[in-house]
Amino acid sequence: MSIDRRKLLQGGAVLAAGAVLSTPFVRRAQAQGAAMTFTPEQGASLRLLRWVPFVKGEEDAWNANTKAFTDATGVEVRIDQESWEDVRPKAAVAANVGSGPDMVMSWFDDPFQYPDKLVDVTDLCTMLGEKNGGWYDGLRGYGEQDGRFISTPLCAIGNAICYRDSHMKAAGFEEFPTDTDGFLKLCAALKEKGTPAGFPFGKAVGDGNNFAHWLLWSHGGQTVNEAGEVAINTPETAAAIEYAKQLYATFIPGTESWLDINNNRAFLSGDISLTANGVSLYYAALKDEATKALAEDIRTSNLPIGPVGKSVELHQTSTISIFQHCKFPNAAKAYLEWMYQPDQMNAWLTGASAYCCQALKGFADNPVWTSNPVHAPYAKASESLRPNGYAGPLGPASAGVMADYVLVDMFAEAVTGQRSTEDAIRNAERRIARYYR
Repeated sequence: MSIDRRKLLQGGAVLAAGAVLSTPFVRRAQAQGAAMTFTPEQGASLRLLRWVPFVKGEEDAWNANTKAFTDATGVEVRIDQESWEDVRPKAAVAANVGSGPDMVMSWFDDPFQYPDKLVDVTDLCTMLGEKNGGWYDGLRGYGEQDGRFISTPLCAIGNAICYRDSHMKAAGFEEFPTDTDGFLKLCAALKEKGTPAGFPFGKAVGDGNNFAHWLLWSHGGQTVNEAGEVAINTPETAAAIEYAKQLYATFIPGTESWLDINNNRAFLSGDISLTANGVSLYYAALKDEATKALAEDIRTSNLPIGPVGKSVELHQTSTISIFQHCKFPNAAKAYLEWMYQPDQMNAWLTGASAYCCQALKGFADNPVWTSNPVHAPYAKASESLRPNGYAGPLGPASAGVMADYVLVDMFAEAVTGQRSTEDAIRNAERRIARYYR
């Protein structure tokens, strides 16, 4: 592909994606279709439920790839969008009642909540892995259960600190702190300057869970051990909560009610100067004339290293599952095979502008990762991610704990004074035990 990456980044991913997905590309895609493994059923049509995109170029590239698939195969694909918070319950309802969308683009280990309601995609995923350098271990774990794939790993959505460089320097820091002690000092200094930080302590599917897991893991805590036994009630967890209390005191008020959109809005409006988010925050600032100057001030960094002594981060992951009630499972597999062909996948990754990190190692050299320094912390998300069920196996229990916001609630209860540190831990312990029976 021949793409001017700098123009893409300055002008938005839409134009670049459109250039890639022009008529010559469609012809190449049609040629690819002739060599595809899966053949759609006669008269097939499909319906995909997906999360609302945060990057317009990602959506445009996905939709253009979908149109090219329809042009090549005749299979119409309807795409329904729901908020991040609403995809999970709607997918669960569809799985359990046996009707609704044929496929779902979902979060983390959601497919493990209803594995017996999903089409086995081992044949598809094995083939895709063999052709494209293999799956990253972390993402493979989100698609595979007991040696078979119940879902097709799609991407990791990298999480990184986004901050105002000028505000950091005004607070007395020339470089972003790499450890949790320095990070706390920076947040305190930002508050003193009237330019505070803010992280969600609310039921935010992505940002809230990412933050809560980092707090726990950076201090050496874990929900369960390798055997899946509840292991949350430890001095390490208590230390994580005490650290969270200190951080919370430096934050802008109200973060205990934040959803995924709230830290974005607070940052773009100038109410906060530091948060953690996907690269979408940068591009949201860049595309709006009123916030372009803010965008130029944005820098990114991986989250600080805590007492555990190494980087331990949870990145959002997304997979695509096919429901067993799908009347055209071969068409669904053909659609996914299509999306993972090099032209289509590279166009999508390019359109996403570093928001989505590839699930297959063969796409790691996409130039999007080196086209802008802001992208750097997001480039290795798929390689570095730690699964949310750490240190135990992924499954219905880990999925349930995540979906129930157990860790998020534990920290929120403690930092807001609803429960003492000890009571917050014991409450989380009881809730985790209900899933890990």
